[in-house]
Amino acid sequence: MTTPASPTNPSVPLPDGRVVPALGQGTWRLGDDPRRRDTEIAALRAGIDAGLTLIDTAEMYGQGASESLVGEAVAGRRDEVFLVSKVLPGNASRRGTIEACHASLGRLGVERLDLYLLHWRGGHPLTDTVEAMEALVAEGSIGGWGVSNFDVDDMTELVGPAGGVNVQTNQVLYNLAHRGPEFDLLPWARDHGMPLMSYSPVDSGELLDHPVLTSVAADLGAAPAQVALAWVLRLAPDMLAAVKAGTTGHALENAAALAVDLDDQAFVQLERAFPAPSGPVQLEMR
Repeated sequence: MTTPASPTNPSVPLPDGRVVPALGQGTWRLGDDPRRRDTEIAALRAGIDAGLTLIDTAEMYGQGASESLVGEAVAGRRDEVFLVSKVLPGNASRRGTIEACHASLGRLGVERLDLYLLHWRGGHPLTDTVEAMEALVAEGSIGGWGVSNFDVDDMTELVGPAGGVNVQTNQVLYNLAHRGPEFDLLPWARDHGMPLMSYSPVDSGELLDHPVLTSVAADLGAAPAQVALAWVLRLAPDMLAAVKAGTTGHALENAAALAVDLDDQAFVQLERAFPAPSGPVQLEMR
């Protein structure tokens, strides 16, 4: 399934030719508190309305609660969204991957995921996980598959000995404060025609009080989170990003980041405050 981007949300092609909106919605910790359920569903729907039609979730998030929440939010609008979920490493055997995917589909109330990711590398052989992913594609349960939290060595093994040539993306921690992937992982992905997907593009809010970021945001008339998102989209226009919002206002603020004009002066200020890596950095995850 190709999900059209909004007029302001640029499109990023996957290796299989499908086109995905660059900025989407993350759901980590959404669904954890039943008292916030209606507010969080409204936030997801507002994000869809604003063009953030990629939605990323996982069986790990709230032990399935996030998937159930997403399922309710997209009910009646399945064709408008690009759904991504993930299998836990402990479930990623050949049989376990298939069973986990079917369980996720049940919680989401849909017949098909657009992307299904291995959440991080675990003890099961990659060949078994790849075989399961390809079986899920063949049966129509997923449109494609990818991985998350894989470093360059993992990716090299995946597309080589493990036979994972059909991998569509690698979702990694990437933001102003965590730029390690730029040194080797991002170039590797570009060489293989595969976009990375950034999770925590605003560093779970931890960088938003940084004085340079707040100063740049004030100069641009934007919120610090919007500037952090705009930086990711400008530095890596071939990258996907998923950002969480728990309220409608927050979702609309995230969508408005697409209209932030990060000029050269602002970009230079941020580059000085958050320098790019000069050598290999161990892949970080959270």
